[in-house]
Amino acid sequence: MYQNSAPYPGPRPDYQQHAYAPQPFSSDLKNPYEGDRFKPKKKINDPIFLVLFILQLLGFAALSGIALSTWIKEGGLGGGLGKGGTKNGNPITLNQSAVWLLLLVTAAAVLLSSAYLMLTRAFTRAIMHITLVLTITLNIGIAIYYWITKYYSGAIIFTIIAVLSVLAYAGMRSRIPLAALLFQVVMDVSKHHLSVYAVAFASLFVTAALSVWFTFTVIATYAKWTPGSPSCASTSCSSGKVAGLIFFETFSYVWTSQVIGNIALSTLAGGPYGCWYYFGPRSAGQMPSHPTLSALGRACSWSLGSISFGSLIVTILEMIRLVLNALANNASAEGNPVEACLACCAACFVGFIESLVEWFNRYAYIEIALYGKAYIPAAKDTWRLFKDRGIDALVNDSLVGMTLMWGAYAIGLLSSLFAYLYLRISAPSFNTDGQYTAPLLLFSFFIGMVCCNTLGSAIEAGVSTIFVGLGEDPQVLAIRAPELFAHIAQVYPHVVQGVPH
Repeated sequence: MYQNSAPYPGPRPDYQQHAYAPQPFSSDLKNPYEGDRFKPKKKINDPIFLVLFILQLLGFAALSGIALSTWIKEGGLGGGLGKGGTKNGNPITLNQSAVWLLLLVTAAAVLLSSAYLMLTRAFTRAIMHITLVLTITLNIGIAIYYWITKYYSGAIIFTIIAVLSVLAYAGMRSRIPLAALLFQVVMDVSKHHLSVYAVAFASLFVTAALSVWFTFTVIATYAKWTPGSPSCASTSCSSGKVAGLIFFETFSYVWTSQVIGNIALSTLAGGPYGCWYYFGPRSAGQMPSHPTLSALGRACSWSLGSISFGSLIVTILEMIRLVLNALANNASAEGNPVEACLACCAACFVGFIESLVEWFNRYAYIEIALYGKAYIPAAKDTWRLFKDRGIDALVNDSLVGMTLMWGAYAIGLLSSLFAYLYLRISAPSFNTDGQYTAPLLLFSFFIGMVCCNTLGSAIEAGVSTIFVGLGEDPQVLAIRAPELFAHIAQVYPHVVQGVPH
């Protein structure tokens, strides 16, 4: 029934330099539905985390409603775009000028992220080189700036990062052809499935809308509970209350944005990419109808608890890192360089752990998308897959995720630069002493990275799905993308030996 089909149609790069010929496999491929693949049991997995996710989202909505209603009633929308609209704010709270700023930052992040996806699709190898070189340059520049300004704790950290970036680029140059090959195969598949871009852009705009909501809520929270604001006449205000509420709002924002991005990842892995790998191209006539909608339905229903579970782990690590960064900044401002350096090192370590968890979760979500597993079984099977197939070495050598991460980092910096220029040009009344410059730049960087990471998840979904399929059924890749399989088999010959079951 499942016969060998021609490789996916479309333009293909020149891979003739790889002379390896894949070992012949049986033409009788496995049933794509084997092991509940694409047809999982209809039950809600990890319901506790689904309930927790819904409760925190309702809590954020309630808090947002209270803060925004009071803010609007008390004229919180005073101010406007540019110098002419910034005269009717007050120096205690943020006004509409800050809202315009972060709205413009969100719009800029959407445009930059979209442009980055298009450029990556058109210029694969060039984008890899550019993003790596750009990041190295930025890290070196930041390190030099911190040394000049005598911010020694930050200077030490960014000097280490700059050195590691240079070493990483030199060591990975030989791996760029393989990573470019993966990009090109994924882009070729995506070209024939417009739903890939529909899901990516829908996820991006939902995340952007969440960022706008989060922005309004944070500003309204400042306005309502900051000591000295007009609303303090009818409610208790304190800096501690503001800090606690902002912390919860940030936690909710990070968790929800993580879930949105991972729903998109699961939809793409269980939809167009997974179906291409196991059923072949749509023209072969074996791919089920509406695979993207079916995968989206599974991700938003039976698997939403499992996605929330994995996203919560990353969210907790992200919040710990943000707290450590805040402690480092406070210690530096108070003239305690040793404490600042220790906090920076701890934040870097937590960030490293967070990156590992995010990388691991990505493959666990693909198991969830393909088989409908709960999070813990999916994580165990992912670990077993990596150990049994040696696929971990292949994934670690891949530059795909790193390239997208560098791109998100660069777009976050550009978003912060945009916010800084806006503050310098418009000179809003709420920021006469520069007291809000740092948090606004931080929010701008944060929003830029989130938007780019959400859009970049579309590309990562395709590459990661190929990795998972390669670990389970390598002979299928030999049929779908023989040039890619030949290159992988040449570098990692043990991959073609078959899967132990």
